[in-house]
Amino acid sequence: MTWLADLFAEYGEDIAQALAETGFMMLVSLVAAVLIGLPLGTLVFLTQRGAIAENRAVWTIANMYINIVRSFPFLLLVVFLIPFTRAVMGTSFGTQAATLPLCFVAVAIYARLVEQILREIPPGISRVAVAMGATHMQSVVRILLPEARSGLVYALTSAAISLLSYSTVLGVVGGGGIGDFAMRYGYQEYNDGLMYITIAIIVVCVLVIQAVGHRTSERLDHR
Repeated sequence: MTWLADLFAEYGEDIAQALAETGFMMLVSLVAAVLIGLPLGTLVFLTQRGAIAENRAVWTIANMYINIVRSFPFLLLVVFLIPFTRAVMGTSFGTQAATLPLCFVAVAIYARLVEQILREIPPGISRVAVAMGATHMQSVVRILLPEARSGLVYALTSAAISLLSYSTVLGVVGGGGIGDFAMRYGYQEYNDGLMYITIAIIVVCVLVIQAVGHRTSERLDHR
């Protein structure tokens, strides 16, 4: 295992930096997913045909955003958003700038998952709440979201794993991260051992995210 020790001695700081960049991108995008994607998915659910707040115009706009962003190949989306990223962030290069397109995807992915989770709740529950005088906001905050919290956590876990995969291609705009590290120092320099170690680190990250999300979801599930 001497080669492994030598590898970490030479690239250890670079790997740690790459993991920090990936962690930053995922943290910001997951925050965006919760703060924007959760309300957006709930809005799509509430305004669909036959729902308690049916609104065809609102549903069409929100649903179109989700469908368009999710249908874009991610690499093309990153390139497409370069002018917007430069206008908002002042630059289109670097980890912070690369996080913006990842946030767009995070919002769309989690919004769709939220809608699907809410669809699994018996429709009579929200209608009973409205019949008892609850407002739409009260129905969402006090009934729908608490009822769906276990599924929402599990959906966020799935979104996090997808975002980890997406983040590996952000090296095209200098986003860095562990995936970009594997490509630059492993694949492009023909260092197969380093590339395999980096891939193993990514797999471990996925397993940890999955385990934490699954455990949290089970604790919140009181059925």
